[in-house]
Order: sequence, then C-alpha cells, then structure tokens
Amino acid sequence: MPFARLATATTPTCHIGLGLAAVGRPGYINLGRESDLGEDRSVEALRTRTHELLDAAYAQGVRYVDVARSYGRSEEFLADWLRARPGTDDVVVGSKWGYTYTADWSTDAAQHEVKDHSLAAYERQRAETDALLGDRLDLYQIHSVTPGSPALTDKELHARLAEAAAGGLTVGFSTSGPAQADTIRAALRVSVDGEPLFRTVQSTYNALEHSAGPALAEAHDAGLTVIVKEGLANGRLAGPDAPAVLKAVAAETELGCDAVALALILRQPWAGVVLSGAATVTQLASNLHAPVVDLDVDQLTRLATLVEDPGTYWERRGELPWH
Repeated sequence: MPFARLATATTPTCHIGLGLAAVGRPGYINLGRESDLGEDRSVEALRTRTHELLDAAYAQGVRYVDVARSYGRSEEFLADWLRARPGTDDVVVGSKWGYTYTADWSTDAAQHEVKDHSLAAYERQRAETDALLGDRLDLYQIHSVTPGSPALTDKELHARLAEAAAGGLTVGFSTSGPAQADTIRAALRVSVDGEPLFRTVQSTYNALEHSAGPALAEAHDAGLTVIVKEGLANGRLAGPDAPAVLKAVAAETELGCDAVALALILRQPWAGVVLSGAATVTQLASNLHAPVVDLDVDQLTRLATLVEDPGTYWERRGELPWH
C-alpha cells in the first residue's frame, strides 16, 4: 500500500498532505480567495502557483499530494511538476473520479462540476487520469460518495475497481454531506470475492464537524488509511473568518488559527493523512506548524464548544459562493 511510504518519513510534517483543489481551477468555495489568488487566474498563473506550492511542500517534508478530475487542471499541473523534478519518486499521488469539471476556466459558471458514479464515468475518467499521471498514480478514489450513491451497490463497477487493485492501484473513496458516517459504514461492507474493496477513506472532519469521527475510527480499525479533508472548513477556521474561541487559543499558542485547527485533527489516533488546502506558500508554512501545536485540557475544552450539528454545518457549506 503506498501510504506505507509515508510512515517511514522522519520529518515532523509526515502526516500533512497537500490538496490542490484550491489552485487547480480559478473558482472554488474557500473564503478569502480574492486576496489569496488575486486577479490573475490564468492557466499559467495557477500552474506557476501550484508548482511553487509543491516545491515548498516537498522541501518541508510533505509526501502526499491530492488531486481530482474535477479540480480543473490539478492533475495536469501535478504531472508537469513531477516530470520536471527528478528524485521525487517518494511522492505519493492520490486522485479522484466521479465529478467532471464543467466551468471551462470560469469563476461564474452556472455549474462548476457534474457528479456521475457510473461505470462509464469511471472508465472515461480513469483513461484521462492515466494519460496525465500514468504509473505515478498510487491511489484512485470515488469522489464524494453519499449513502444513495450507486458506487456502493454497482457490482460491475466493484469488479472493475478490484481489477485495478489487483494491478497495484490502491482503491478508496471520499465522502461528503451530513451522513458521512452512514456512507463510511456502508463502504466498509463492500467486498469482491470476500475481500474488502476499499483501502482508504477521505472525509471531512474539523473543529466544526465531528460527525464522521466514530466511523473513521472504525475504518482505521478495519485497516483503511484515513485521509482528512477540509480541516479548515473551507476557510471558516482560518484568518479573519475564524471563531473568537479559536482566535483566542491561537493567540495563546503564538501560532495561527489554521495550525491550531489542523492540530486538533492530528490528535485523532485514526488520522493517517491530514490535508492542507493552502493556496499560498505562506499559508502552507503556517499549516505545517500544526504538528508542534501543544494544546492543554482547558484549550481543548474551549475548542470543543465549536462543534456544530452536521445538518447545520453542511447547509452552511452549501451556501458558500464560488469565488
């Protein structure tokens, strides 16, 4: 399993990965995007920004990179970087299929991505990913599975994914929505010829949204690698948008709100990789302080008051505009 390579890392950031959702396309739902990216969001500007982030992340010990077919040109940007950087064979690459990017490099498209978990979508997107990443792809995940997704019941799709796994590709899934725990438990029951199909799960978990936690612990105990996304809640836990309690604790630690928020996730014994979604090198550097954040019982108790009802959390997330 490719994630075993991360366990051998000796740097303090070995459990932080870099996700390219925020820089692989001009529009996304993260708060503060106007100041993060500025006005130039051309393909070449974001390619350059992505490569700068990857250079900085690699230099500071990050060895997992997360992309997806729906993240604009993220796979292309990463593939370019890998080809231009000999000696980066230790980078573990994960991508996702199941959403198609439809915004045509626009920030005000009526629809930015279309979901499709069919076998036909898998075959089409797998070919597209292979054309860009080839044998550098370590992990391929079904993107944003929910309890009603056909990806949980399509036996033909399961057989094709099992073939990919037999060929050396790690197969996983990601989740979204207020019923993440139900999705995770349903996916843990999916098997082919008596063998569990999925080896990784990527879910949203942060200081505001804890509902997937118990199911993620179960997944970890079942042998899956757990990847945590949206640790900063699309910017709600960083910078000026952070809650007052988080700002106060961050001031006490003399580190950023983002580092404290990510540190809360790193404390979870089931967390294998926690993704940074940084859009700037400065943000990345701040995120990478998370492993050294030391929180006492009083600080943890205060931060626990931030947890929201999952329905409320996901409703608010759904209202975030594409910037």
